[in-house]
Amino acid sequence: MAMLCLTVPYLVYLRKAPKVSPAHQKQRLLFLAGILFLWCATDWPLGLLGASYLASAHMMQFLIYTMAAAPLLLLGTPEWMARRFVGRLRLYRLLGRCAKPVVAGLVFNAVLIATHSPWAVDNLRVNQFGSFVMDLIWLVGGLVVWAPIVSPIPEHRMTSYPGRMAYLFLALGVVPAVPGGFLTFAGFPLYATYELAPRVHGLGATTDQQLAGLVMKLGGVPVVWGTIAALMHKWTEATRKATEAERSVLSAPNHSDQRN
Repeated sequence: MAMLCLTVPYLVYLRKAPKVSPAHQKQRLLFLAGILFLWCATDWPLGLLGASYLASAHMMQFLIYTMAAAPLLLLGTPEWMARRFVGRLRLYRLLGRCAKPVVAGLVFNAVLIATHSPWAVDNLRVNQFGSFVMDLIWLVGGLVVWAPIVSPIPEHRMTSYPGRMAYLFLALGVVPAVPGGFLTFAGFPLYATYELAPRVHGLGATTDQQLAGLVMKLGGVPVVWGTIAALMHKWTEATRKATEAERSVLSAPNHSDQRN
């Protein structure tokens, strides 16, 4: 039901696109792919396992929300739609501040640490409403952390390629490895919710928690480093084009002098 509440308004609103900036088919596919990831993270079996049985499934949900669904939703939102939505809710200034790299990185990692604390897990995972709140916080945190890179509003994005790569490495690569390492090397279960749950395929609570730590440490590596590699390629291409343009400008007077 929640997926329909996101998909239907999006598709209906696309029909109101201004003629000067229609939505591309690629954007529709990206947005729907984000919805698909959301559905996979919340529905059976991963949603049930993450809410009541396995810490590793809980961690997989977090990664899907923040590393897959959030950036795809941003990439699939046209600029005109984002501006109308933000304008009507009067969130432009707030989102602009949240899209600053330092703020976005701090918000995301605060969400990561807070929602994986024993208190939050054991108090929110005990009922459906608490699990929904946690899922919503994860999605918002994912949207915030990816905004400096792929925000549909251009002025909210970082312009420096080296800055983007450093931001991704620090915000999504370095800091999450710390709590991930703690979970991996902890010798006792931290979450009563998963310790007391019925075992799934004989997976012990401590082993499950260590697996969750490995998922946190390594699960986002392909996304982070894949994005950094793509940015590196774009930076190289932009530098090459700028160099060629500069050379053509510098060589133009020489040709005119030779003709004279």
